[in-house]
Amino acid sequence: MLGLFLFLSSGKTLAQQANFFSQSEFGISIGQMYYIGDLNPYMPFNHNQWAGSLMYRYNLHSRMALRINYTQGSVKAFDYQSNNPILVNRNLDFHSKIKEIAGGVEFYYAPFYFGRKNGRKQMQGTAYLLGQIGMFYMNPCTTVNGEEVELRPLGTEGQGTPLNAKGTYSNFQLCIPLGAGIKAQVGKNFTFSMELAIRKTFTDYLDDVKSANYVDASILSATNGELSGELSNRSLDNARHGYRGNPTTKDWYVYAGGMVSVRLGRGRKCFKLR
Repeated sequence: MLGLFLFLSSGKTLAQQANFFSQSEFGISIGQMYYIGDLNPYMPFNHNQWAGSLMYRYNLHSRMALRINYTQGSVKAFDYQSNNPILVNRNLDFHSKIKEIAGGVEFYYAPFYFGRKNGRKQMQGTAYLLGQIGMFYMNPCTTVNGEEVELRPLGTEGQGTPLNAKGTYSNFQLCIPLGAGIKAQVGKNFTFSMELAIRKTFTDYLDDVKSANYVDASILSATNGELSGELSNRSLDNARHGYRGNPTTKDWYVYAGGMVSVRLGRGRKCFKLR
């Protein structure tokens, strides 16, 4: 009797594991990343950079899936490439690596099934919406005399000094990825999808630019070092009271790419116990 109980219990456990894997997917994505902020306020798909992502998806049912992904890329922008003469005169630039982990939910417009439904082959696709919450790492830098310089430690807007009451911003920030895409089944266990997702952030320092006005470079140089004063105001006309940034908006970044995913199991029907 005990042996029968153990056999049935182990069979049930194997069935649950098989069901879990049959509803699980692993995917790889390659695409482009860009940013919208003080150094690129108007032009989407500008300064695109190659990026990639790893994804795990668990299909709850035919219209909803849980998803977690790790995305890595970079963003950059240059005032001298702008069509706005005010931004050209400001003469700022930055680049930053982005490392993000996020989790959330996919909602499918049409029911999506792997393999077969009611014994019939499925050749199908659907549009979907994506909502997540995540955290990302950033490190805005610039180039001086051919060498990369990290901007955060310099406090170019007086962070950490009497010139600015706010302390130094963090390299780690929250984000809310919101996106849409289309996906289609390719063969029995593979899917291909194309997706675009914007990242709402809660920082205005992805580009190291927030304050509307410049701080006093001489005071900043005395407290944070000469390089900090030089990089706080790089305007071509060296105006102390010119336009630096827009403190009323936050920075965004966007990832768009194609993804191939594979189901980790063979399908529920192969593991069902009767």
